[in-house]
Amino acid sequence: MASIHIEVLSKQETDAIRDASLVILRDTGIMVHHDEMLRMLGRAGAKVDADHKIAHLPERLVMDCVSQAGKRYLLYGRDRNRVARFGHGDLVLMSSPGQYAWIDLATGQRRPATIQDTHDAIRLGDALDNITVVGSMAQPESLSERYRDVALTAELVKGTNKPTRCWVRNGATARHILEIYRTVAGGEAALRAHPRVEAFLEPISPLQLPKDGLDIVREFVRAGQPVSIGPMAMTAGTAPGTLAGTLAQENAEILAGIVITQLLAPGTPITYGGIPHVMDPRTGICSFGSPEQGLMAVAMVQIARSYGFPVYVNVGLTDAKLPDAQAGAEKAATLLLGALAGADMFGHSGICGTDHAGSLLWLAFDDEVMNYVRRIARGFPVDDEHLATGVVHAVGPAGNFLAEEHTVRHFREAIWSPSAVWTRQTYDLWQSDGVGSFADRLRRRVERVLETHEVEPLDKAMAREIDRIVECAKKESDV
Repeated sequence: MASIHIEVLSKQETDAIRDASLVILRDTGIMVHHDEMLRMLGRAGAKVDADHKIAHLPERLVMDCVSQAGKRYLLYGRDRNRVARFGHGDLVLMSSPGQYAWIDLATGQRRPATIQDTHDAIRLGDALDNITVVGSMAQPESLSERYRDVALTAELVKGTNKPTRCWVRNGATARHILEIYRTVAGGEAALRAHPRVEAFLEPISPLQLPKDGLDIVREFVRAGQPVSIGPMAMTAGTAPGTLAGTLAQENAEILAGIVITQLLAPGTPITYGGIPHVMDPRTGICSFGSPEQGLMAVAMVQIARSYGFPVYVNVGLTDAKLPDAQAGAEKAATLLLGALAGADMFGHSGICGTDHAGSLLWLAFDDEVMNYVRRIARGFPVDDEHLATGVVHAVGPAGNFLAEEHTVRHFREAIWSPSAVWTRQTYDLWQSDGVGSFADRLRRRVERVLETHEVEPLDKAMAREIDRIVECAKKESDV
């Protein structure tokens, strides 16, 4: 069976973007807000302007680092059978690492996020089949931001057996977070052998590497954990007003992050986070659901694959504020484009609008759309068994295939069976069920999961140790 594979760039266009990125890194350079990393780049052969914090990266240095970077890896959950695989052809969906505002499930109104929202989101993420990596989803105001990421990591490892992710604040909190993962993994060597979490480095467009982000990367690679690098260059805002120019700049920013990572720890596995966006010219804000989002995602997959990296793209998102027709069109179109291009990870799931809030309803929505997209991406086989000419001959004209053993053997693999959230009823049956919308049925599904889903609890002694780590982080943040 041939795989479905789409492209928007020719090889010559992909090469042109790659070459333009190398010119940017060589001639314009990258601003590095970290003196130690600047010195390291200078020792490696970069031309460094220390006064302006600019490093000009030669092509050989860049390509040597690309060559030595790891290209495949697994992230393990508390249950080592629950894994997220990168570079293996899987479709990995991650719920958001955290939003400050929240759409209340009962009222539909936006409000500040709470710790209960975090608990509910982790439990829902654990239950949903298409969520591979569970994010904390909420950033509760009741937790001080000075140690919030440590506390949320503790909630994640207690609340799900799947791989997990939250936003990491700085190098200091990263050390506590890694201590939590070492505790769950069974020690430093076990964490290296079975990585639990990625560092996420977000270069700041245009062409900057932030100090806190680099401190986080340093701590994670020292612990043997992989790194995902994803700037959010915005066409006509923080990147040129053309898609090709945005892609060249975005690629340059990612390559600069790869160089830093490989100089710190050669061979560190990388996920290439090609997540550019466009600025809406009417509002001046970032668009999550534009058609250009899908086009650039496909192009980013092609560029990343030309280097051999697994790819993370921002698709399956929307600018809509309600789970309506706009949301369905934007989410399905961009997610399908990313999946058929061959991306590895998509997200983040559970976001209302352009990072306007987190929502359990939206998380369930994303799970359903991914289920639909997975079926399309799987395609279908064409061989003697599936062509079924013998069955057609046996049934003959005017017959039917309902009772045929061949039908019983194959219809489940051939025909996608959606959850009860989707309606395929007659009009009369739909009407008798209450004339509900897709969103109404989603809400009921979420409510059932929260009422019934149970997560295997963490060992009590391990939970106490994790609580101790959080308390240490809290005390340290108060100093």
